[in-house]
Amino acid sequence: MTVLNNPLVLSSFLAMVFAQVSKVTLLLLTERRWVPERVTETGGMPSSHSATVAALCTSSALSHGFESSAFAISLVIGLIVIYDATGVRRAAGRHAEILNELVEEFSHLFEEDRRPAALKTLLGHSYPQVFVGTGIGIAMAFIVRYLQAS
Repeated sequence: MTVLNNPLVLSSFLAMVFAQVSKVTLLLLTERRWVPERVTETGGMPSSHSATVAALCTSSALSHGFESSAFAISLVIGLIVIYDATGVRRAAGRHAEILNELVEEFSHLFEEDRRPAALKTLLGHSYPQVFVGTGIGIAMAFIVRYLQAS
């Protein structure tokens, strides 16, 4: 038995991969832009953080029950991850946007080779991004459960 036979690991991993690949696909469909590097970046639609922890939490409930320690631990960790993605990391992204604007506005004060590099701004998630990611995770847990039962 390998670790990928574990439904908690498998559904979490597949939900994360599906969410990350969806980011590239959505950009291609909505903006006609091919940006494959989005697969490895944080932030954006859908939230792979939410997809991953929702799959873990749902799989633990399906495998061990709602009264289990596995479910309780995954639920608490999942809520912390989602709170962090919509709160702290989202605020950090907004701060990065403001700092980038300030550097641009005051660029004339920097020597050409001493100008700070732009900060990454796509860090956190909006509530719709978290909602869609959570849906992906829950669905993936049920899909993996169904396929492993077959």
